[in-house]
Amino acid sequence: MTPETLKDLAVDALEDLKAVDIRVLNVGGMTGVTDFMIIAGGTSARHARSLADAVVVKAKERGVVPLGVEGEQHGQWVLVDLGDVVVHVMLPEARDFYQLEKLWSFDAREKRV
Repeated sequence: MTPETLKDLAVDALEDLKAVDIRVLNVGGMTGVTDFMIIAGGTSARHARSLADAVVVKAKERGVVPLGVEGEQHGQWVLVDLGDVVVHVMLPEARDFYQLEKLWSFDAREKRV
């Protein structure tokens, strides 16, 4: 699966469960770790965990096994590592504090979904 297709799959999963303020950052030229970083908001810890789980389920349905999932226990910030795509699902407090969009979008081509 291409990174672009995987990115679209993750965004679709997030949109299906009403993620808040989805941002897609093309960071392929900035790091060798991943091609796309997706940042999305959840309205509660349960919602954030559900959003991350939806991304994992859709990826597995297409034969992509996540390299890792972190933060599910607390749900303030759940990270899903799909290799070419890394998904961050954050509650507003964590998103405001860490400001990943600001950190990475300096050079990345950002797309608001």
